[in-house]
Amino acid sequence: MFSAATKSAHPAGGATYVEDVFSTYLYTGNGSTQTIVNGLDLSTKGGMVWTKSRTYGDNGGTPGDHVLWDSSVQSPLNSNTTNAAANSNATSTSGGVNSFTSTGFVSKSAFSGANYCTWSFRKQPKFFDVVTYTGDGVAGRAIAHNLGSAPGMIIVKCTSSVTNWPVYHRGIANSYLTLNSTDGNSAATAKYYWGDDTTVITPTSTNFTVGGSTVGYSVNGAGQTYVAYLFANNAGGFGLTGTDNVITCGSFTADGSGNATINLGYEPQWVIVKCSSNGSTQWLMLDTMRGWPTDGNVQELDANLFSAESYTSGIYPRATGFITSGGNFTNKTFIYMAIRRPMKVPTDATTVFSPNVATLTGSANTVTTNFPVDLAIPFYRQGFYANWFDRLRGDSQSNGVRLRSASTAEEVVTPAGLGFDNNTGYVDNYDRTYVSGTGNYVYWNFSRRPGFFDEVCYTGDGTYGNKNHNLTVAPELIISKARNSTGDWYTWLPSLNTSSNPDTGYLNSTAAFFNYFSGGTIATSTTFVPAEDTASTTYVAYLFATCSGVSKVGSYTGNGTTQAISCGFTGGARFVMIKRTDSTSDWFVYDTARGMTTLVDPYLPMNGVTETATLGSVTTTAGGFTVNASVLAAINVSGGSYIFLAIA
Repeated sequence: MFSAATKSAHPAGGATYVEDVFSTYLYTGNGSTQTIVNGLDLSTKGGMVWTKSRTYGDNGGTPGDHVLWDSSVQSPLNSNTTNAAANSNATSTSGGVNSFTSTGFVSKSAFSGANYCTWSFRKQPKFFDVVTYTGDGVAGRAIAHNLGSAPGMIIVKCTSSVTNWPVYHRGIANSYLTLNSTDGNSAATAKYYWGDDTTVITPTSTNFTVGGSTVGYSVNGAGQTYVAYLFANNAGGFGLTGTDNVITCGSFTADGSGNATINLGYEPQWVIVKCSSNGSTQWLMLDTMRGWPTDGNVQELDANLFSAESYTSGIYPRATGFITSGGNFTNKTFIYMAIRRPMKVPTDATTVFSPNVATLTGSANTVTTNFPVDLAIPFYRQGFYANWFDRLRGDSQSNGVRLRSASTAEEVVTPAGLGFDNNTGYVDNYDRTYVSGTGNYVYWNFSRRPGFFDEVCYTGDGTYGNKNHNLTVAPELIISKARNSTGDWYTWLPSLNTSSNPDTGYLNSTAAFFNYFSGGTIATSTTFVPAEDTASTTYVAYLFATCSGVSKVGSYTGNGTTQAISCGFTGGARFVMIKRTDSTSDWFVYDTARGMTTLVDPYLPMNGVTETATLGSVTTTAGGFTVNASVLAAINVSGGSYIFLAIA
């Protein structure tokens, strides 16, 4: 499914990626157990699954406790209560785990109709470890662990008695917090939790220390049993080179306006944040699967609360970390733990792209892709534009954020959208609501993955300075659009950039390409130069690259007849978008869901509104696709210059 690791970098068995050790998986209860396949080997490797109900169940159901189930204790614990394991809640309203498998876990029978969130942590050196021990009441006791690095955060719970959840964090190393409480940090008694009753002893790569006095009963009471969850901090160990960080434990202080910029060196997919400088604040938990956009409403769960999911704002992901803004953060200090977004380069295009067709009849349409969708482009084939919805700009079933590639209009927030809080597709409520509920649709669905496709949202500052991205290779095709103002869809190919070469066009226009950039490097494996950067204007940029066997950004010169375009695919292309650059033409789009086997299979213009059913001229063929001028001459004019994006 994904690229194999180089044995030279990882002689013991190949590279490890964040996808191998962490997963956010969402599901809906059906009144029975369910097998959750998240790709983590929890039965062999061990680990912990943290489950929380997101919503009120139907028929009078209520939100449930947080349920933590690990491979060592194998009994539920609730982060929002002081319960011992034997008294903890793992009912149908709260979710939970029946057993671990080599590809995930089997859930408990969950309340029918209620939505659940699961965060799975697999044991892995330099990421996460689970340790159990029996207390002896002796201060300064060293507990061994296998994290392979000094822990950045430790959460301890007595499993045999009613106690709080003490938390050690390197950001407040001489203090402690309580996971089930809103309390701020407590420095005076920290030595009784993480030391020898005289001083705090810093954890090492082999052990951590617990106290032994009455105050330290929560971590080392004589005869009591305990579990400790250990999380690493910037310890490397991941990726092809084995040096990439995937988990960071840090702290920050926001300014007088609540602003702070936290640089992780990567874009996070999950974060837990707690104010440490004063109390009355929750343990805020955010993740990109439930809805963590770059601005606007964020879906919040709190580790210390029984409550259902709610909206919050003020903390947003960025390409290299996250930011905060607003009064909730003003002049306060926070600790956090962040986990990196997926980092594997795909080798199978079906795991990152899917063309789907449907005929809507007035009901919401479920689009199944079998991967999380980050960008979806539904197109009403009888004439209603290509609508661009994406996770990073904040789309959900109840609130759609729409751009149209045939229009210069600014972004529109609609009362209905696509439900991207789903691991295997989404539910389309937008098109049922806004296109009279009937008609034929095609959906082009993309997943963000290194080497294939990335998306960046940024706010212009007027400098045209480099913008960060996570494509990990230099983008070959970039499409950008102003979000909060009108403007063209700038589309440019960095590889064409010379002092005189036409490198830029408009996705919303038939116009020929023109020379926009004037030489120099405009894209690298980590940054790109924007085509627009007006101060205070918000933008979105979509970045594509050639990924071996998955996608191809390329060009060809028309020959006026027929020619096969090689993309290096094992089979044929399932999606092709073509534009002539030296003259006017549409942005012709073809896909196998609507048909790419005969010359008269249809195309849609990305810059237009209506499908043309009998003038295709592009067919999928071994290794790529074939263009034929006999039906639609514009696709292969002799001497014409063309660029394309093809996906296997």
